[in-house]
Amino acid sequence: MANIRFVTDSAADIPRSLWEELGIQVLPFPIAMGVKEYQDGYDFTPEEFYRMLLEAPQIPTHAQLNPFVFSQCYEGAYREGVTDLIYTAINSKGSATYGNAIQAREEFYEDHPQAKETFRIHIIDSHNYTMSYGWAVYQGALMAREGKDAEEIVAYIQDWVDHVRVLFAPLTLRFAKKSGRISAAAAFVGEALGLKPIMTFENGDSKVLSKVRGEKNVIPAMLELCQKTRQEGTPYLVIHGQSLEAGQNLEAACTQAFGQVPEMSYGIGGVIAINAGPDLIGLVYREK
Repeated sequence: MANIRFVTDSAADIPRSLWEELGIQVLPFPIAMGVKEYQDGYDFTPEEFYRMLLEAPQIPTHAQLNPFVFSQCYEGAYREGVTDLIYTAINSKGSATYGNAIQAREEFYEDHPQAKETFRIHIIDSHNYTMSYGWAVYQGALMAREGKDAEEIVAYIQDWVDHVRVLFAPLTLRFAKKSGRISAAAAFVGEALGLKPIMTFENGDSKVLSKVRGEKNVIPAMLELCQKTRQEGTPYLVIHGQSLEAGQNLEAACTQAFGQVPEMSYGIGGVIAINAGPDLIGLVYREK
């Protein structure tokens, strides 16, 4: 009988109550704030982190997950009799984490050649961030609970990450420009004129889809972009940062426009907040 373990990293932003309930293993990115190091997703709630971020004299930094983290993860799962480990990773273009997971898998099988037949390690590059892949991991864990096999679950997760789109609007670009990891946001000009970018990731690269003048025009523009590309009737999620009200306004507008409530409205975690800023709203949905 298959014993499937789901692994992801903390940039997937799966709410803690959900990953704890389903036994999803979330590997935390280390976040350095001054001389102190925190474990993303473990040492603070998203709301606590927004306050820490805004009060920090310098923007915190985060490191990749190194091969040692993955070798420990694989060794532990193998010892515990896991037959299929499914790791869904942060965008490989934004972090070396995916490559480190691959390297650790190669080294694991070199050390344990007999494990190849009984312990399969599946590694999926999400090419994306936040619940655009966290949602697929969560759904995969629900499928496993219903008795679905690893091949079907891996195919589902791969299909979702191949067709998912995240639309987001950073309402302030200070953090994106400082971190530089979202290159299209870092290069964006027009903030002094009151322009706000609506962005996405395509093949792992950040891209500005639209520029709107003033915060009040962000939600209508985001809805218009979403309606053009979203596969009707499929699940969608609402993303917010520190402004719960902005998230609620987006949720209400989407519910009215789509005739369908979001599956979830959630706050971004530490890694995403460092790079995109704690003030943003966004949508995760499946494209046509």
